[in-house]
Amino acid sequence: MALRDRFKRTLRTQDINEDPNPESSNTNSPASESNDPVKLELWNKKHSLQKEVDQLKRKHESSVLATRKFLFPLGVLLGILLAFAFVQPSDIQDMHAQLTLLMDQYDLTLPQLPDFDFSRFETEWNKLRSNIPELWKFNRDGREFQVGERMKARGLSAEYPVVLIPGVISTGLESWSTSPEYRPFFREKLWGGLNMLSQVTFNRDKWIAAMMLDPVTGLDPPDAKIRAAEGIDAASSFIQGYWIWSKIVENLAVVNYDTNNLHLAPYDWRLSYWNLEERDGYFSKLKTTIEGFKRRQKRKTVVAAHSMGANYFLKWVESPKHGGGGPDWVENHIEAYISIAGTHLGVAKAMAAFLSGEMKDTVQMNPAGSYVLERFFSRAERRKLFLSWAGSASMWIKGGDAIWGNSTFAPDDPSEDFDHEIDANDVKKRRSGHTHGELISFRHVPVSTPRQEGETDPQTNFRLLNEDNGAGVKNMTSEMAGEWILEHTPSSFQKMMATNYSFGMERDEEALNRNDLDHTKWTNPLEVKLPNAPSMKMFCVYGHGKETERSYWYTRGDYEYDETAADGIAPLCRDPNPGSNQTGTCAGLSPRNQLDMPLLRRSWIDADYTDATANPKVRNGVKMGEGDGTVSLISLGAMCVEGWKRRRWNPAGINVTVVEVNILFPLAIFITPLLSASVILFRVSDLHHLQLPHRPVPSMPRGGANTSDHVDVLGSTALNEIIVKVATGAGHEVEEMFVSNIKAYARRIEWD
Repeated sequence: MALRDRFKRTLRTQDINEDPNPESSNTNSPASESNDPVKLELWNKKHSLQKEVDQLKRKHESSVLATRKFLFPLGVLLGILLAFAFVQPSDIQDMHAQLTLLMDQYDLTLPQLPDFDFSRFETEWNKLRSNIPELWKFNRDGREFQVGERMKARGLSAEYPVVLIPGVISTGLESWSTSPEYRPFFREKLWGGLNMLSQVTFNRDKWIAAMMLDPVTGLDPPDAKIRAAEGIDAASSFIQGYWIWSKIVENLAVVNYDTNNLHLAPYDWRLSYWNLEERDGYFSKLKTTIEGFKRRQKRKTVVAAHSMGANYFLKWVESPKHGGGGPDWVENHIEAYISIAGTHLGVAKAMAAFLSGEMKDTVQMNPAGSYVLERFFSRAERRKLFLSWAGSASMWIKGGDAIWGNSTFAPDDPSEDFDHEIDANDVKKRRSGHTHGELISFRHVPVSTPRQEGETDPQTNFRLLNEDNGAGVKNMTSEMAGEWILEHTPSSFQKMMATNYSFGMERDEEALNRNDLDHTKWTNPLEVKLPNAPSMKMFCVYGHGKETERSYWYTRGDYEYDETAADGIAPLCRDPNPGSNQTGTCAGLSPRNQLDMPLLRRSWIDADYTDATANPKVRNGVKMGEGDGTVSLISLGAMCVEGWKRRRWNPAGINVTVVEVNILFPLAIFITPLLSASVILFRVSDLHHLQLPHRPVPSMPRGGANTSDHVDVLGSTALNEIIVKVATGAGHEVEEMFVSNIKAYARRIEWD
C-alpha cells in the first residue's frame, strides 16, 4: 500500500510540474533535477502509453477509408437505387401475389392486405422515375435512327417486306399454365424481362419445372404450358435496357416500315424444329405471312435471321410432305436471306453444355461468382435443363473431322508465321502445341501409386488420364467426342437426336437430292442443298477477332449415380408397388438400380488448367480460337466462302456476299443472361465500305454503335446499314470484306 500511494503522489506531482504547452519543451525527458529512478520509470511508461493512444486514435480516424468499409453500404445503396430505377407500377401491384406465393412455400401465413388505389401512387412514382437517369439510356449514343435517316435522305424507302427471325434464347417465353401451382405466373414472362429474374431467385424449383420439356416427347411436361411471346416486342429486348432487335426495328421504321410490312417471327427455341411445327404450327404461320406480303404488296420478302438461321424453313417450305410450296416457292417469295452471325456448322459450347452443363462463361467466372452459381444452379441442374431443350441440339457440331480436324491438325490451328497455302498435312510449318482437332483433351495427372505393383520408376507416378484404367477414354476429335457425349446422355435424348438431327457431311449429289425429303437433314447445310432460287441474294455477316471457345481440356472424377441419364424428369421416383412400372406413379421412369451402384463417371472442364504460352492458348480449361466471342470462325464463314461456292451444295448458283468485321478490343458487358450458352450480337461499320473495326465505347455497357460481338452486332451501325440497304432495294451496294484468314482455313477443309 505504501508503494502504491507513493506512485500516486509521484504521478500527481508529475502532472503539476509538466509544461502545459508541450510544443514549447525542447526535451522529451523529465526535468534535470528529477533524479528519482521511480519518477523516471513512471514518466517513461506514461509517455509510451500516450503515444500508443495517439496512434490508435489516428488509426481509428482513417480506418473507414483505409479499410474501405464504406464500399459495402455504398453498394447496398446503389443496388437499391438500381432496383427502384427498374421497378414498374405493375411490379408493385403484383408484389402481394408474389409474396403470398413465397410464404406458401414455407407454410407461413400472410395477413390479407387491404386493396389500395395505386393510381395516385403510380402518378407520383412516374414523376420520381422521370427524374432518375435511366441506366439503359447509357447504351445509346444518339445514332439509333441515323442509319435510317441517312437512307431516307438519299430517297430510299421501304421496298421489300422484312421478316426478322431471332436466334436461340432471344424470344421471350410466357406461361399459359392454369394448374394451381403455376397460376401466379399466368401470362408472365418466365424467360426474358425482370420477372424472370425474380422467379429464378425466389421460386427456382418451380421455374425449372416449368421451363423443362418432357424428355421423351420433347413437348410440355404435365400441367406446365410455356409459349413464345408474340409481336415485335417478343424479341426487341431481353430485359429493359438490354436490346436485341430494337435497334434494327428503329432504323427500319425511319424508312417507312411498320407492322404492315415488318414482321418479327418469335418462337419457342426450346423445341426441336419438328415439334415447333407440330405443336405451334410455326413454319406454317411463317409461310402464310410471307405469302400474304406477296399477295398484298406484290413484293418478295427479305428474311434476316440471327444465329441459328432459317435453313430448316427454306427446305421445309419446299417439301411436298411438309410445306408443300414446291421447288420454286423460295425463288418466288424470298428476295434476300441475311445470315447474321450464323451458326452454320455448329458451336463448340453446345457440346460442352450437353456433356457437363458448362461453357466458357461459367468456368471463367471469378471464384466467388462460380461458387454462388454452383450452389444456386449446379452443373448437373444446368445440364439436365439443356438436355430437355431439343432446339439447342441443332447447334451440335456438324461435318465431323473433315471440317473440324483430326488428332494432329485442324484447319484453324494457329501458326507462328501464317502461310495462306499451308497444307493440311504440313504440320512442321505450325508452331508446336496441341491442336483444335482434338475437341476434348485430357492432361497428365499425378497419381499416388505406380501403374503396376512393384514399379519404382518416378515416371510411373504420372499417367495419362486418357488411359483411364482401361476405360478407353482418350483425347477425342469432334466425331469421337460426339459419340462419347451421346453415350453419357439419356436414351430419350439419343432418340431425340436421331429422329430430329443429322451432323454428317454428304458429298454424293444423288444422296443430297434424297435429303430434300428428310427433315432430319435440314439443319445441316452439309447434307442439303440451298433452295432452287437463282435470283435470291444471300449475305453472311459476322464479327471476327474476339477470343472464342473452340475446344476443351476435361478432367474426370469418381463414379457417381447417373441421375441425369435416367429416362424421366424424376429419376429417383419411388413407387410403393414395384410391379406397377407400366401404370404406377413411376411409369416410364428409371429409378436407381437395385444394387445401388454408381453408374457414371463424371466429367467436367478442367478449370484449374491455364496456360497462356500454349498454342492454342488455354484459359481455365478452354482452348481459345478465333470467332465472334460465341461462334467459331469456321462455323461462321466456311460455308459462305467455300461450301456454298460449290455447285454440289448450291446448284442454283445463288450469289453469297460475305462481310466480316474485325473485333479488336474487349466488350464491356452490362447484363449477362442466366444461361448464357448461346447469343451475342455483332457490329459492322457505319462507313459505306464497311471497314470500321470493332471499337466499343468504354462508357457504354453494350459498346456503342461500333461493336461486333455475337449478340451486340444487332445494334451495330454497319449491320443496320446492310439490312436497311437490302430492304430498300440498295443491296447491290453491299460489298464483300474479309479481315480474317477464313478463305485459307476453308481451303484446308476436306470438302471433296
